[in-house]
Amino acid sequence: MSTFAVGDEDFLLDGRPVRLLSGALHYFRVHEELWEHRLGMLRAMGLDCVETYVPWNLHEPERGRYADVGALGRFLDAVAAAGMRAIVRPGPYICAEWENGGLPHWLTGPLGRRVRTLDPDFLGPVEAWFRRLLPQVVERQVDRGGPVVLVQVENEYGSYGSDLTYLEWLAELLRGCGVSVPLFTSDGPEDHMLTGGSVPGVLATANFGSGAREGFATLRRHQPKGPLMCMEFWCGWFDHWGTEHAVRDAEDAAGALREILECGASVNVYMAHGGTNFAGWAGANRSGELHDGPLRATVTSYDYDAPVDEAGRPTEKFWRFREVLARYAEGPLPELPEPPARLGAPVSGALDGWVSLDGVLGVLGGVETVSPVPPTFEELGVDRGLVRYRLTVPGPRQPYPLSVTGLRDRAVVYVDGVPAGVLDAEESVLAEPVAGSAVVDLWVESLGRVNYGPRLGESKGITGGVRHERQYLHGVRARGLRLGAFTAVGVGALAFREVPEGAGRGLYRGTVEVAGAGDAVLRLPGATRGFVWVNGFCLGRYWSSAGPQESLFVPGPVLREGANEVWVLELEGDGVPGVEFGVLPDAP
Repeated sequence: MSTFAVGDEDFLLDGRPVRLLSGALHYFRVHEELWEHRLGMLRAMGLDCVETYVPWNLHEPERGRYADVGALGRFLDAVAAAGMRAIVRPGPYICAEWENGGLPHWLTGPLGRRVRTLDPDFLGPVEAWFRRLLPQVVERQVDRGGPVVLVQVENEYGSYGSDLTYLEWLAELLRGCGVSVPLFTSDGPEDHMLTGGSVPGVLATANFGSGAREGFATLRRHQPKGPLMCMEFWCGWFDHWGTEHAVRDAEDAAGALREILECGASVNVYMAHGGTNFAGWAGANRSGELHDGPLRATVTSYDYDAPVDEAGRPTEKFWRFREVLARYAEGPLPELPEPPARLGAPVSGALDGWVSLDGVLGVLGGVETVSPVPPTFEELGVDRGLVRYRLTVPGPRQPYPLSVTGLRDRAVVYVDGVPAGVLDAEESVLAEPVAGSAVVDLWVESLGRVNYGPRLGESKGITGGVRHERQYLHGVRARGLRLGAFTAVGVGALAFREVPEGAGRGLYRGTVEVAGAGDAVLRLPGATRGFVWVNGFCLGRYWSSAGPQESLFVPGPVLREGANEVWVLELEGDGVPGVEFGVLPDAP
């Protein structure tokens, strides 16, 4: 058993000063069978500690229904087996470029901006969740023989709000649940963020990508004593659909890391290994200086230009960081672990079964509702997926513009069953006027809920209304299709048929024979936008027409020797997708 404490200048392990050399690795972005390898890579880079968030919405998809909450405990056991310490950031809000910042849609839907405040309707679910989650953290604290040395209170709260009473309540809840290791907060090194996000008696840490001396000087004005720590050293960045791939020079990043350590500070490299936003869990941001502009959806890959890339391989940044960190290690650094198996040879296959999108909705969709105005995704219980809104334009009447207000995020429109266009702005007008009478279908997909900034918690779907000229159309029939419905049982209930010429949107199915299964990349020539599953495992969203991501990472444990079943849910294109499993190139 050991003790871990916050001293006047240093962290103290059993009373002696220690520096934390940590790296972010999110257990939920890495296939569980690859945790050991990724932890070994972090150790080989020179890190002795691992940091992870905990996404509430992943583990409580519906209120009171929990899903694999014990994954965190298993990950912490893997951290201990690797001989490393752990930092846990349980939220309830985590940002993390994750859907809704980790908050459940069933909570933000009715509460909106009341989340992350002292509002009792928010605090009640938070307390219930923490009392369910935290026992596995408490029993793995360092003073009980486990790896956990720090636990965070909320996350970057000073970038969002100023309800300090809420933060104090949350700190008391953590203590009341048995957390005995030091608590901390993390915020940008700016006066208003540190003022809004700090809690008396709780260690404040700073997040930045460069300028360590200036950042720590600002932190010291707010916290004269206590160890200095950069809780998020941004060594790279993430990508949005439709933008250029973000890259940071390895020497520049190593120089910034060196400056942090020369200040005598501890560090958490964000990300040391990013991983993947599997199963459509990628979040989104609002553009603009105040993060309230147009939506920017995050891609499936969370490679982050990290020192250990999405496939677990060392990059040039890895080697430069290893050189810097070796100077602070107690003895020589361990060698790199054996890499996971890679696909032996490229292989392609055809998708020979198809069900129309209407057919999929008819079997896997939720109950159709009828309401005067369009219900939101939250009201329909849809976390990730899409909703078909069906309205009737009365007639006879002459052609008028059809407009949608409050659209979030992308709608494929049909008029009397004929494709009529794609809408992707909050205030959108269909290119061609619509005459009555007519039946209009709007297939709306959420591209990820906002995970950062003042528009956190906003609803998805059609949040305003649909108008013909100036007149609102009422009597809206809506039916949701959740990604979670695509299970072996659910898909097995669909009536697949041979792929017709020009099949277009719908669910495709096929089998690909693999020899030498291992880590691979998947390409879908002919596909436009949608989701893909391999052997029931959802790899995430593809969007070939947007970029910058052109292929999807396939973890080796997902592939099988022999037959592998592939499902492709195409939401926008009119071609038939192909399937190509490619061999990973050598380490970059």
